[in-house]
Amino acid sequence: MLSIEVTRECPLRCPGCYAYGENHLGGEVTLRELSDKRGDELVRGVLALVDRHKPLHVTLVGGEPMVRHRELSRILPELGKRGVYSMVVTSGIIPIPMEWMALPKFRAAISIDGLPEHHDVRRHPATYERILTNLKDRQVNVHWTITAQMLQREDYLEEYARFWNARPEVCHIWVSIYTPQRGEQSAERLSAEQRQRVAQELPRLSSLYPKLLAPKGYAQALLHPPSSPENCTFSRLSKNYSADLKTHVEPCVFGGDPDCSQCGCSASAAAHWVTEIKLAGPLKARHVLGGSMRVGSAMARMQRVAIPAWRQREQVAPAEEQELVQILTD
Repeated sequence: MLSIEVTRECPLRCPGCYAYGENHLGGEVTLRELSDKRGDELVRGVLALVDRHKPLHVTLVGGEPMVRHRELSRILPELGKRGVYSMVVTSGIIPIPMEWMALPKFRAAISIDGLPEHHDVRRHPATYERILTNLKDRQVNVHWTITAQMLQREDYLEEYARFWNARPEVCHIWVSIYTPQRGEQSAERLSAEQRQRVAQELPRLSSLYPKLLAPKGYAQALLHPPSSPENCTFSRLSKNYSADLKTHVEPCVFGGDPDCSQCGCSASAAAHWVTEIKLAGPLKARHVLGGSMRVGSAMARMQRVAIPAWRQREQVAPAEEQELVQILTD
């Protein structure tokens, strides 16, 4: 899986946004300081990364990726031709081109953090009113990050799920819990008791509102995240680039020093949940995945492909020479 921050630009100033944190890219440079790409250079650069890494799925983020909608209108069809699944994660501040709805293997995801009382303050000018206008006749997923402020009212979570489940534009609702950096003390960060409450409430809401993808196994994965990047399936299977298309975001999409003990990433939880599924007897999906990754890593070493130390505990080559660990299939 490949994630690319296609631009450093964003008209929003959301509290708790990890992308613009001082340590997001390791502390040497920040996202706003990078020299990002545009036009033909961006199109060529993104497709070159895809052709090099050959991922199954590409997520295009920012910044606000829709600032580069013209370039994305050239990139996304090419990804479909390559058989690559793609997703653009946006605030919904700019209308998604209607022609994207017909693209193969594509989905747009809108980040909507809470009900208007919180979202419209946190993510202005990408307000509910603007999002609903821009979503007309589109089909999207909704990504919801739960923060501590949303747990002050008993029926808050259900009101959110009920509203977006009823919208005809929405295909699925993915849920994350706010993931802090290590040592962070912020208004968004959930307490252990609040995380427990969310994990108990999500399966009930998922049974009532079918677009909400949060069954019991997924909720438990949110409550018991992997202890470190090397134990995180999603982190091990993904590579993340920032807006200059060279700088890596490590150890995962959050960058910096995320507190894995409080990780609430929907992708990490989903991967962790899936790998615990039993296939036959004591055999679980993670056993098959682990074996495949070991074979892929061995082949990468034979081809002198460098793999990050936290993934393989080996010496790391320069960032620009690192490759994805490929999962082998028949």
